[in-house]
Amino acid sequence: MKVTTEPVKPKGKVSFVSLLGGKNIVIKPIDSDFDIISLSNEGITKASLDVLIGYLGISKKAFSENILDASVKTLERKAGTDKLDKHTSSTVIEIAKVVEHAFAVFEDEEKVKKWLNWPNRALNNMKPVDLFYLPTGLKMVNDILGRIEEGVFS
Repeated sequence: MKVTTEPVKPKGKVSFVSLLGGKNIVIKPIDSDFDIISLSNEGITKASLDVLIGYLGISKKAFSENILDASVKTLERKAGTDKLDKHTSSTVIEIAKVVEHAFAVFEDEEKVKKWLNWPNRALNNMKPVDLFYLPTGLKMVNDILGRIEEGVFS
């Protein structure tokens, strides 16, 4: 069976699997949090990372250096089918889950990109994407999205 690494733009509801390139790239079915742990341990592909970066509205250089704390050249040397280590995979998956939440709240790719890359008073005037390098930052961004979803001024 041939596996393609071409990103697939999601239609309708945006899931974190579609943010990682869809079922053509994330072949393993994700039915529970244990499946997410297994996917992290096995490692996601560089192609999944590339698709997610496309949704964030930031450069590969900014993502790799500011969020993953890795050289962009190190990532560029990898082929699309190469697996990332489990720590990097876990971080990227958690970011995709927060971005999935942003899509559920804003329901528009341009609105999501704008919100993620605009300073937010509830985040001490930091851009949400600037907090993606820490689990605590991801939680804060996710909490703000929850507040917006519930109609609380954020």
